[in-house]
Amino acid sequence: MATEQNDTKARKIQPRTLAMILSIIIPGLGQMYNRRFLKGCIFLIVTISFLVTTWNFIDIGIWGLFTLGTIPREHHSIQLLIQGLISLIVLGFGIAIYIYNIKDARSDAIARELKRPNPTLFQGMRNFYDNGFPYFMILPGLLMLLFIVVVPLLFMLALAFTDYNQYNAPPRNLLNWVGIQNFVDLTKIDIWKNTFLSVFSWTIVWTVVATTLQIVLGLFLALLVNDPRIKFKRAIRTFLILPWAVPAFVSILIFSALFNPTFGAINRDILSQFNVMIPWLSDPFWAKVALIMIQTWLGFPFVFALFTGVLQSVPRDMYEAADVDGGTRWQKLRHITLPHLLFATAPLLIMQYAGNFNNFNIIYLFNEGNPAVRGQNAGGTDILISWVYKLTFESNNYNMAAAITIIMGLIISVFAFFQFRKTASFKEEGRY
Repeated sequence: MATEQNDTKARKIQPRTLAMILSIIIPGLGQMYNRRFLKGCIFLIVTISFLVTTWNFIDIGIWGLFTLGTIPREHHSIQLLIQGLISLIVLGFGIAIYIYNIKDARSDAIARELKRPNPTLFQGMRNFYDNGFPYFMILPGLLMLLFIVVVPLLFMLALAFTDYNQYNAPPRNLLNWVGIQNFVDLTKIDIWKNTFLSVFSWTIVWTVVATTLQIVLGLFLALLVNDPRIKFKRAIRTFLILPWAVPAFVSILIFSALFNPTFGAINRDILSQFNVMIPWLSDPFWAKVALIMIQTWLGFPFVFALFTGVLQSVPRDMYEAADVDGGTRWQKLRHITLPHLLFATAPLLIMQYAGNFNNFNIIYLFNEGNPAVRGQNAGGTDILISWVYKLTFESNNYNMAAAITIIMGLIISVFAFFQFRKTASFKEEGRY
């Protein structure tokens, strides 16, 4: 009786379930159970090859990721951390193949249950070409993306939760996981809290004021040049786009010399006529004013060219209909021109704000974020990105730099997401 009961239980197990169980135990065994011997051998060979070639690397990598080493001078925490991150990616590929092996065994078992003929090797290769060829072609690019972009990002994220700084650096010392302590220090330790609040507030002011001014100036000039009463439009447009044609770093270095309070032409040749000498580089307020003016000069040509192109696409019929209805210039600007401009350019304008939030070049090339400020470890004109640069390459506070970078990324991501969601161009996408 016991034997008959066991036989009955065995019969109740469906082939698809048995194939999955066999593939879970040994990859490829489920395919062999389904009489797909060649496919089963391929899965088995791939599994064995993967384990033989990567087991030791993954084993050390996962151990190093959790411990960051145990013997100073012998174990290098940074190398172990990077190896651990790469191990996670390699392990992810292995798990993906393992899961695919289980699903494939189940689908083959279902085909057997439905008495569908198994595809031949040629048919299988043809199906792979039709369905999987695009994925196979993007695989090299995906791998490069993982190891060139994703791994450095994960490494930066990991550093934010360690104690990696100039006083605790491998291989002399081992790193330790400190959780969110670095983020707590930004809000509790006076020098970090004061510096972060000062730099963050200036970064917001810099982003909003400088970007808004360049957009307003570009819009004003585009509307002015587009007026039918203006002649020599091509020459004027060419002249206004010239600042965009000159490399930005060249313009910034020239402005740095012009604003020099000692020998700069602005103080020596212009303001001296009114007996005025402004400390452009030594006073934080005037340095910020100079930076905003320079960014307005550098940024308005792109906005001008953008708005000029969009203005050419506004239907003339709309203006003619407004004239017939007695619409004023302000009403036409408010109800026709501006909605059309903002609908077409809103995503790019948002990217202007995001770009200036991380505009490292102008801050560093103009005066390296100086002048110094008492009680802070950042300069008076440093924004978050330039402060992160100094923390990384000058004071070697890698952990705090990584923590600030995460905060910056979250701010930009949240801002861009909500602004894109509110733009009409985003809402209308895919309707036509």
